[in-house]
Amino acid sequence: MTAAPLWLLTLITFSGTLAMHIFVPALPEAARALDASMGSMQLTMSVYILGLAFGQLAYGPLSDRFGRRPVLMAGLVLYAAAGLAAALVPDVHSLIVARLLQALGGCAGLVIGRAIVRDTALPQEAARRMAVMNLMVAVGPGAAPLIGGALASSLGWRSIFFALALLGVVNLLFSWRLLPESKAPAKPAAGNSLARNYGRLLVSPSFLGYAIGGGCATTSMYAFIGASPFIFAHQLHRPDYEVGIYPAIVLAGVWLGSVAATRLIPLLPIDRLAVWANLLSVVASFALLGGILAGHLSVLTIMVPMFVFGMGAGVASPAAMTQAISVNPAVIGSASGLYGFAQMGVGAICTALVGMGSNPALTAALILVTAGVIGQTAFWLALRYRARTRPTR
Repeated sequence: MTAAPLWLLTLITFSGTLAMHIFVPALPEAARALDASMGSMQLTMSVYILGLAFGQLAYGPLSDRFGRRPVLMAGLVLYAAAGLAAALVPDVHSLIVARLLQALGGCAGLVIGRAIVRDTALPQEAARRMAVMNLMVAVGPGAAPLIGGALASSLGWRSIFFALALLGVVNLLFSWRLLPESKAPAKPAAGNSLARNYGRLLVSPSFLGYAIGGGCATTSMYAFIGASPFIFAHQLHRPDYEVGIYPAIVLAGVWLGSVAATRLIPLLPIDRLAVWANLLSVVASFALLGGILAGHLSVLTIMVPMFVFGMGAGVASPAAMTQAISVNPAVIGSASGLYGFAQMGVGAICTALVGMGSNPALTAALILVTAGVIGQTAFWLALRYRARTRPTR
């Protein structure tokens, strides 16, 4: 079977993660233009994350049933059309709906791109290709604020969505011409098989512990990323062109943590690595909260703890995911989708909550502290349950 072009799968994957946070630097400008509150603008972020969460549950089974190519192209059409709609909206409520539809379209590339790699490559080559795809998932949110800031400052906030719509059209045309079908449509499966697989996981204390803990340890940082324009532009009065830099610094910490994880996983017990890494993030979030409560609000007192938080999240993420999807070897695919749903669900909740406070920095810090403590508790409960149920020799 002919392998799909890696550069195209990478571009499609990048598109879904790029749109997640590309709008962050333009939030204050768009809020003024649409006469919207900070809470309403935060919803444009949280609904995108929520769309990615639910999309991960849907696209895998759909592409198994109808084939990869038609489902992916349908998602790309939705992504491009929603991007154009977002560029032309008259009010924030229309923008929220457009962002939700954009996420549901963008999620197609995230899920089906990985499935195509597995369909068309032998295990060793698939692992190499998947490494590139996973890098794009991490690079997208890091590059997004920088790209969004450049577009918003030069062409206005609506140019961000015109650019995303154009990217969707380009992906659609390339996929139509260059992407072969990698899996023939399957016969309809038993209607309750997917629900049964998810049901097994939802009653597993180990899976729930690692899934909730993994979400709290990683995507809770979306609260800070979503609040960052208001923290730095409104509270610290930094110039608009700097706003996109600070989330990128946090995500650079995540990248360094991910690199460190590849070295630490062979050396340390993986079942405890997530706990130790998340503990580092919890300490950093308390340091951030302490600085804010003490009145020492500055770029340095915010970014140093957040960089450390990002490093902890980068180490915890692969450790938590590995443990979650290995809870039940018979339902690895379902576990992967449900874990992704839990991650994005936590991110959406945290992003929505941060818009409810009048002090963005304080609200973000409180959310990070609370999520960190919940995540640490979930990890410990998962560890204790696995230790109790592990067979003795």
